[in-house]
Amino acid sequence: MDLGVNSRRSFFSRIAGMAAVFAGASKLFAQQSPAAGAAMPEERPGGEGRRRGPGNHTHNGVYYFSGIGSNDGYPHDDHVTVTDPFDKHVTRTMDALKKSVERAGSNMDSIMDLHVFICLPIADGVPVLTGKARFDAYKAQYDGLNKIYRTYFSPGKAPARCCMALDWIPGDSLIEVVGSAMVVNPPAAATGE
Repeated sequence: MDLGVNSRRSFFSRIAGMAAVFAGASKLFAQQSPAAGAAMPEERPGGEGRRRGPGNHTHNGVYYFSGIGSNDGYPHDDHVTVTDPFDKHVTRTMDALKKSVERAGSNMDSIMDLHVFICLPIADGVPVLTGKARFDAYKAQYDGLNKIYRTYFSPGKAPARCCMALDWIPGDSLIEVVGSAMVVNPPAAATGE
């Protein structure tokens, strides 16, 4: 194959351009670290096992939350595993969501949209389901989710929601939620101590 000078220049020009884009993108999407010794906004007293999604923040009166699962807000010795009952995962996730939105100055009825991700357990000794059995297992999870989910909202106040089935969710959780809520009672600004 004959690569002429123009082809090679074009190729290296494209490579250089892509390298510049990637180098600039890291600076463009970087977030500023808090000052040394400053408390993170979502940090809890005693540092109790709180995993925060990197995207949890408030902007223009809207609290955006991501990556809330069944082990968020619980100490490590109280984690559930993928072999625990699905309803326990849902209840713990919804409790963690409730605490998260309340800390941000919102409430469950002010959630505007919610994306719910569910998965089947993947563990040694747990059979991997296929075909109709897999569909039936996801349907049972979906029905179980809806039964618990509706108890967290006032009648007629449940947010727009979508539910997606995945193969895996990090953190030993069978459910994870992402969404946004209107801030109705902004928390007081933290003061230096």
